Amino acid sequence: MSDNKQQHMTSIGGQAVIEGVMMRGPEKIAIAVRKPDGEIALDVKEVNSAFKKHKWLKAPILRGCIAFFDSLVTGVKALMYSAEFFDLEEEETQPSKFEKYLTEKLGDKMKDVIIYFSVFVSLIFSIGVFMLLPKVIVEGVSWLIKTLAPGNAGEAISGNNFLMSLIEGIVRISIFLIYIVLVSRMKDIQRVFEYHGAEHKSIFCYEAGEELTVENARKFTRLHPRCGTSFLLFVMIISIILFSLIPRFANIFASLGMRLLLLPVVAGLAYEVIKFAGRSKSKCVAVLTKPGLWMQKLTTREPDDSQLEVAIASLKAVLTGNREDDKW
Repeated sequence: MSDNKQQHMTSIGGQAVIEGVMMRGPEKIAIAVRKPDGEIALDVKEVNSAFKKHKWLKAPILRGCIAFFDSLVTGVKALMYSAEFFDLEEEETQPSKFEKYLTEKLGDKMKDVIIYFSVFVSLIFSIGVFMLLPKVIVEGVSWLIKTLAPGNAGEAISGNNFLMSLIEGIVRISIFLIYIVLVSRMKDIQRVFEYHGAEHKSIFCYEAGEELTVENARKFTRLHPRCGTSFLLFVMIISIILFSLIPRFANIFASLGMRLLLLPVVAGLAYEVIKFAGRSKSKCVAVLTKPGLWMQKLTTREPDDSQLEVAIASLKAVLTGNREDDKW
């Protein structure tokens, strides 16, 4: 169904988890999981956002950085909750000495440490593979051009900051696409992508003002313009533009360090672009958001009715009864 038929754009967003969906509303976070016995487990908690405590965090650019990190933490918590219903090891194993030591020292804080460590590791992996690796590859390409091209032509090409930034961006997007394609071949991930599609369909159904039923949600598209996949694509596009404006350093480590320093700015700008694009109905914005929708064809799959039922259960749990509360 066309986006133009939406009567209401919601700020409610979610994430697919293991056999379930997490939804985040203005006041509550809900995780619905289809248990092995077929029942739907529903966990609902109050939103504990830093934005409620510190209003100054809502400043443009800054709010995008905070929201990005907060979404990572919330997402890892949701994944850990959903994983509790699926014991991958039939036999119980004894905890190692290291695990016993951590449990004794950390106690109840053990789970929080695991969550934040997981976020830290995922950030390091993402930054290393999708931000720093493309820069190293492009530096190698630059050296190759200067070596092979005759005279000053090689220096002119390799010294073109915008061209090198463009190549770096193409390499970054290519690595991301290859990663998504390889991951999507995994059977368990395919199930997660189906729940991702169910999340989008249920939100579209709510935005259209229709009753939240499986029959109604089924007819909507699984491609949503305010998806996190589109956010990541905007991050890559903005990084191309921003990195082309900064001077190139002779020392590759200085260049890598500058990119690390600018990452919060890139994430913040991408967040603002997504917010603007989500509100706009112009044809120009519609064209700009198309690549993000195309990429969602890789990160979402058509869900079945049981998956839509789970997504709807999660969405209903975060609604306040007043559509103005979750207006985008």
